[in-house]
Amino acid sequence: MNSNVENLPPQVLRLVYKEVSALAADPPEGIKIYPSEEDITELHTAIEGPEGTPYAGGVFRMRLVLGKDFPAAPPRGYFLTKIFHPNVGHKGEICVNVLKRDWKAELGLRHVLLTIKCLLIHPNPESALNEEAGKLLLEDYKEYASRAHLLTEIHAMGGTSGAPQEPADGPQPKKHAGDPNKRVVGAALVTNGVVTNNLSNSSSSGNTNIVAKKKTDKKRALRRL
Repeated sequence: MNSNVENLPPQVLRLVYKEVSALAADPPEGIKIYPSEEDITELHTAIEGPEGTPYAGGVFRMRLVLGKDFPAAPPRGYFLTKIFHPNVGHKGEICVNVLKRDWKAELGLRHVLLTIKCLLIHPNPESALNEEAGKLLLEDYKEYASRAHLLTEIHAMGGTSGAPQEPADGPQPKKHAGDPNKRVVGAALVTNGVVTNNLSNSSSSGNTNIVAKKKTDKKRALRRL
């Protein structure tokens, strides 16, 4: 998406920068702010799933995009983390009144973020973008909660909110040639989780060969007698 920095008046950019800086220094509870130094008109956030909801335990990445008419026009909100919610479309677009007819320029971005977090607690099936989720919410809450929690477990848990994974320090274990299920760790061979000591196996095999050779040599010596 193209930046709107060049389309916004300098006084608006100053106000946005001031508000984003204040949000980053003192974010709302359960919300993390990731300002962009390159584009102040796009704000990335991470919202913790509220307790007592199907989204509890998850962290949902979201972004707010300020258009060229901001603050006369509301920002646009998108969930980047997949979520099963009546007011979130399949492409992540968010439908909430504060981003539409209830928007006022003086509301500010903090109010928008808190409203979206409250949407996770109190979905509004009457303005559903995801009709299936809205229908389940009204007719079968247990099934709705089950579906919402399942997608939360799959997409919003166990990660690092989209942060890139850094490779582990130090040398990595070598894989055993010809078998992806085997890898060598130190002097041990790990096969499907079972550890075999290579040195003890090699030593045991060597000792067996020596004993067999001695027996063979003894038999040959007896034949010569």
